[in-house]
Amino acid sequence: FYQHSSDIRFEACAGDGDEVATGSIVAEVEGPGLALLAAERTALNTLQHLSGIATLTRAYVREIEGTGSVLLDTRKTIPGLRRLAKYATRMGGAENHRMGLYDGVLIKDNHVALAGGIGAAIEAARAKGLENIEVECDTLAQVKEALAAGAAWLLLDNMDPDTLAQAVALADGKAKLEASGGVTLETIHAIALTGVDYISVGRITLSAPAVDIGMDVREA
Repeated sequence: FYQHSSDIRFEACAGDGDEVATGSIVAEVEGPGLALLAAERTALNTLQHLSGIATLTRAYVREIEGTGSVLLDTRKTIPGLRRLAKYATRMGGAENHRMGLYDGVLIKDNHVALAGGIGAAIEAARAKGLENIEVECDTLAQVKEALAAGAAWLLLDNMDPDTLAQAVALADGKAKLEASGGVTLETIHAIALTGVDYISVGRITLSAPAVDIGMDVREA
């Protein structure tokens, strides 16, 4: 709004992370009519998108309250909006995880294939001075290999609750465990009960439905 006019008064009626009922006023904006109309759609699209992310995130967080597991977001965001999207997940109660490739290494199946194994991939990453190394594991055999190589963080990809529980027993506290892949509101509680430390959900940023927010203009 300020980009369209210096004669703008903006007042937030709800804070970031607040839960509001249908029909609530979340903000009031006062200024020239043309400026309000010019900024309306961009403002609403942004607010609806981010509020949708925060709302869906809060629903996931509620499903795992009291279990000890923490909800993580992912890098699956609309290009150009990552920082805003990850801010929205924090407002919903999740923790930010890996803002980009620069703040953590995730060794995936293609890296393992090219390196010749999980242990070799970890050694290669360490040899380059890389830290915060996480290893994706699809099977319990890979979990054992990663633990033997000294991995401190494992991403357990698309494992069912029984397999996750076995992975937790194998790790025995020697590595942080993150469950990921196909997690839904219906399945996340059972996943959390397996004892994993973290559960990452891409759909909270990738597939969150927009919240219905509109702007009604009235003359002063």
